[in-house]
Amino acid sequence: MIGRQIESILLQYLKPNKVVVLLGARRIGKTTLIKKIERTFERNTLYLNAEDTLSKEILETKSISSYKRNFEGIDLLIIDEAQVIPEIGKILKLIVDELEGIKVLATGSSAFDLMNRFGEPLTGRSFTFHLYPFSQSELKEIENPIEMKQNLADKLVFGMYPELLEYKTANEKKTYLNNLVNTYLLKDILALEGLRGSSKIMDLLKLLAWQTGMEVSPHELGKNLNMSKNTVDKYLDLLQKVFVIFELKAFSKNLRKEVSKNRKWYFVDTGVRNAIISDFSPVETRKDVGQLWENFIISERLKKHNNQLSGTHLHFWRTYDQQEIDLVEETDGNLNGFEIKWQKTKGKIPIAWKNTYPEAGFSILTKSDYPENIE
Repeated sequence: MIGRQIESILLQYLKPNKVVVLLGARRIGKTTLIKKIERTFERNTLYLNAEDTLSKEILETKSISSYKRNFEGIDLLIIDEAQVIPEIGKILKLIVDELEGIKVLATGSSAFDLMNRFGEPLTGRSFTFHLYPFSQSELKEIENPIEMKQNLADKLVFGMYPELLEYKTANEKKTYLNNLVNTYLLKDILALEGLRGSSKIMDLLKLLAWQTGMEVSPHELGKNLNMSKNTVDKYLDLLQKVFVIFELKAFSKNLRKEVSKNRKWYFVDTGVRNAIISDFSPVETRKDVGQLWENFIISERLKKHNNQLSGTHLHFWRTYDQQEIDLVEETDGNLNGFEIKWQKTKGKIPIAWKNTYPEAGFSILTKSDYPENIE
């Protein structure tokens, strides 16, 4: 089994009378990871799947005596799909407050649901982490540098979801991703009261896919979809919270010259993006290969900083006279700018960036530098 880099962080933060929360999209490998932790944990563990009726009944009792009886002698309590339990925050508070020394690891597939149900009860009692599709660094276990380059085109088209490793042919991968998008991707959003159909959300995702790497206005999206700006903002927020998309905000410290309010949206996984627009054509024939490459690089940088807990914030940068940088990473006040190009180029650092941020780094990331440019 390919190791997940976040595993060591989870183990580090598993402390007595604390809750570690692992959030991630469905089918991303959360259950596989926590079951590995269960197998290798040196002391007594108990795994509960909150979607199991008996496990749910045990957790929903809100009885200290019941918790002490059922969890006596347990050093690590693992609760999978914890978001399905109403008032899970209050329940976990009771458990960690009343059972001396117990450690709790909980997973959830929908951040908005799980975190809303946590609410105030777990303030100061929990640590939250995220699991993404495989990163290139994690795939080092099965790929040498030559294989990484050889497999790049496949990753741009089909993405990095763990289960894809089980499939060898393009048709198998297409079928898997289409099933993922149509069955699992929006399951948590559609479970919300009032969201009965997925057609509008899918239309929104298609627009975002076609505009990958472009500045997107919720107002314009709403006009194209016959939806209000507030509804678009709501859907964008939900799609981000279930790990389908993520946003880059504009970086600015000089408000007169720099764009400061705009946003760009990228897909957590390029395979999901391609499934949404029903385009799995080879890289060599694609007109959107530049968009795919930009999305892939930024997603990989996101995974890297997440898995290292670097505290890095990702932005893009543009001035009103159209000087721009695709990706800006800000870490403890240090800035690094990246221009992302599929083909090798002699691109120059924008003059406004150099003059405004003379201490900042600048690099051009092309396929020729892969995989070094994401590490």
